Amino acid sequence: MQKHIQVVAAIHIALGFLSLLAAIIIFAALGLAGGIVIAQGQHQAAGILGIVAIAVGGLLTVLSLPGLLGGWALYSGRSWGRPCILVLGVIDLLNIPFGTALGIYTLWALLHEPQPRPPGA
Repeated sequence: MQKHIQVVAAIHIALGFLSLLAAIIIFAALGLAGGIVIAQGQHQAAGILGIVAIAVGGLLTVLSLPGLLGGWALYSGRSWGRPCILVLGVIDLLNIPFGTALGIYTLWALLHEPQPRPPGA
C-alpha cells in the first residue's frame, strides 16, 4: 500500500510542477504580447494584458502550490500531507476526465485499508 501512496504523492507533485510551468508560460506569453502591443503604441491594451497575465499566472501558481506541498509532505511522511492530498483528491473529482481518475485513485490509495492475512498464509 505504501507504493500506491508514493505514486499518488509523485503524481500530485508532477501535476503541481506542470501547473506552475503553465503559469510561467502564460505569464511570459502575455508579457510578450504586451510588449508587442506597447511597440504599436497601445498603452491601455498593454495594461490590460499585464493585468490578465498577473491574474491568470498568479491563479495558476496559487492552485499549484497545494499539490506541490501536499505531495511533498505525503511523500516524506509528514502528518499533514495525507489530509491535504485527500482534500485535493476530492476536488480533483470535479475535473473531468483526468482529474476524476486521479481523484478516485487518490481516495482509493489513501483510504484503502489493507486486508489482514489469514494465519498460516
